[in-house]
Amino acid sequence: MSGAILSSSIENTEKVRNAFSGGLASTAFIPGLGPVEVEELTLSAKTPLVDVKSPNTGQRDLPALTGLRFIAALIVFFGHVVHPIHPGNANLAAPFSDDGLTATLITLATPATYMAMTLFFMLSGFVITWSFKSGQRMTSFWRRRVVKIFPSHAVTWALCMLLFASAFTTNNGILNLFFLDTWFNELSFWGGANGPAWSLNAEMLFYLLFPILLLPIRRIPDKMLWLSAGVLVALYAGACLFTATVIPDTPTYGGEFSIPQFWFVYFFPPMRLFEFLLGVLVARIVMSGRWPRIPVAIVGVLLVGSYLLIPEVPFAYRVAFVSLVPIALAIGNLASANLRGRRTVLGTGPMEWLGRVSFGFYMTQSAVLLGVRYAVLPDVEFGVVGGTLLILGLFAVNLFCGWLLHIGVELPAMKRWSRSKKKPAAGNAPRTDEPDKVPAL
Repeated sequence: MSGAILSSSIENTEKVRNAFSGGLASTAFIPGLGPVEVEELTLSAKTPLVDVKSPNTGQRDLPALTGLRFIAALIVFFGHVVHPIHPGNANLAAPFSDDGLTATLITLATPATYMAMTLFFMLSGFVITWSFKSGQRMTSFWRRRVVKIFPSHAVTWALCMLLFASAFTTNNGILNLFFLDTWFNELSFWGGANGPAWSLNAEMLFYLLFPILLLPIRRIPDKMLWLSAGVLVALYAGACLFTATVIPDTPTYGGEFSIPQFWFVYFFPPMRLFEFLLGVLVARIVMSGRWPRIPVAIVGVLLVGSYLLIPEVPFAYRVAFVSLVPIALAIGNLASANLRGRRTVLGTGPMEWLGRVSFGFYMTQSAVLLGVRYAVLPDVEFGVVGGTLLILGLFAVNLFCGWLLHIGVELPAMKRWSRSKKKPAAGNAPRTDEPDKVPAL
């Protein structure tokens, strides 16, 4: 790195540290408390949550995190395509006729899918913290989050109900539509209508709490951020221990794991807050300039090691605990590398485009994998070549449908409804509810 680039990188990191540390005053509008004076949140101009832009106009963007989100969505897609299942039919035709090959692929995909969901939730915490906007009302923040998610969710929910899910989904799919199905320890509620949309239940909880939680989190001294992250990981270990020892271990699903424990550690939205909050703290560490240069090889070894370890630990620790620290290090490393001016494969143009359509790609997979696939090729399985071609074809169809959802629903909804029609009163901070380019998961 040249001296000029190094100097620029140090200067930019200092700008982010100063912006987040504050020193100016702004007003937070907290329901029940009215206006409260807090430090200025000078973290963004017009920065989207997934197409990760800088919180400071003089600071570098983070394209690698945009591309990284598509990797997570792709892993989830692969897990669902090799193991198709929904509450109405647990024996759907797999791509491959060889049961041994299918079982092997499921074994390989399961720990990766756990890691992908942890990556989703942690990235949400990071990018929302990174892009939180100066002078933004809590109601404006919540409005934009709902507008970013609900229209695409409603469209894909309706497609799934029309194509296949109405035959078995309980409560007419209402719980799934309104982000409530995973709040209950009831097996028949999970996976109904648009199954992958369960993760939005956790995201909506994150969005609801974030403006409130950010106030104390911002007051953590920079020198205490790493310690705070360690305490959070320890608290999550305690929550996993609680799951393993207090939550009932019966009934089980196929004798493999406890259904109540699976619900509590995987589906129950408050349990996913740990991953989200660790992402928030990682963002603060990067902004403070305290992220060290960790060799890529070390992070890679930790990620591979956690993947291999997941099947070997008690179930309560498989979902997120084993991979929590390696994924946090990967996110922090990629963000830090982009801030230093380094380009990565994940930050290339094609990967950024894939990252921008990743929400649509994620949301359309049930309609494609469980609706279109079984309408066209019901109960048909193939050899290795045919099954591989089927997977590639389903990927291409799903990517196209995700892109259509992105340009036809996400972006128009944000353009039309994310911005309040009211003009700010004289003397108030200008509203900053411009539409983001891509919704978060």
